[in-house]
Amino acid sequence: MPANKYALLRYRIIDKCIRNKYRPFPTKEELRHACEEALYGSDGDRISESTIEKDLWAMRNETELGFYAPIKFSKVEKGYYYEDPEYSIDAIPLNEDDVDAIRFAATTLFQFKDVEVFKQFEFAIEKIFDRLNITDNVDDQAINRYVQFETIAQANGSEFLGTLLHCIKERQIVEFSYEPFVRAGTKEYRIEPYLLKEYRNRWYLIGYNRSREAFLTYGLDRMTSLRSTEEVYQSDDQFNPDRFFKHSIGITSYDAEPVDVILSFSTTQGKYVKSQPLHHSQKVLVDDEKEYRIVIHVLISYELVMLLLGYGKEMKVLAPEKLVENVKEILSNSLSKYN
Repeated sequence: MPANKYALLRYRIIDKCIRNKYRPFPTKEELRHACEEALYGSDGDRISESTIEKDLWAMRNETELGFYAPIKFSKVEKGYYYEDPEYSIDAIPLNEDDVDAIRFAATTLFQFKDVEVFKQFEFAIEKIFDRLNITDNVDDQAINRYVQFETIAQANGSEFLGTLLHCIKERQIVEFSYEPFVRAGTKEYRIEPYLLKEYRNRWYLIGYNRSREAFLTYGLDRMTSLRSTEEVYQSDDQFNPDRFFKHSIGITSYDAEPVDVILSFSTTQGKYVKSQPLHHSQKVLVDDEKEYRIVIHVLISYELVMLLLGYGKEMKVLAPEKLVENVKEILSNSLSKYN
């Protein structure tokens, strides 16, 4: 990757750091560390402070870039900020070099899309590829007349992602106010953070709750505040995200034995389930002109039930009996609302 492409990526990283309202006024060393971490995955010495100084100058003055970023240094805060708080280089149209840089990054990610740690981002990676394959001009608004991409509103709580990721890496305990959907009122939590997980466009934190002596899941959209602490916790090497969610559909995981769930789909719906399995444990029991029957080995959870209900008349739960009765009761109660 040519040096100028690396510079383009560093400019984006610097811009993001300066605009981070939760860690304002980044120092030169903090900008250098952020670029090092993002590009090389370590806090090494591949990027020097002099490089960051040149980047800041280029962002302010380089005519070919066209950013003219209003970057200022605060002597009081001893860090950098934008004189115009609304400024962002994201608002600047991408040039050919930007597109090449994005294409290179997408190509690199695409090679690893089947690796377990990247699987949750596979859809996003492929969407970038689709957009670039349609047209190199990512600012071409005319394309929207012919191709409509799915857009999703940003969920509440995403502003906590940066702080939580930092605390996970540094093994710092976090404190936050939490307001569950199932009951009124806010409760304070003190958690050892271990993992951020996205499910259906919502972000969740999996952390160890000392008072409950268990790993629990917290929705970021239910956090009303978040505070990092200086207290460092001893990492539990037994926690493994893959094992933790091995038998889960969705975000729920608990200490219980998974069960065999047998489902019967219509032949038409079965084609969709065949092309996009419900779970990695999915096995085919029947596949003929009458039905498509499968078995999955999973935990019974709220997310599983909601997923199954979404298939409506195209699906029937055959086992276990407890799940059958649960689905029947929900459908019966739903029907009663129309009587």
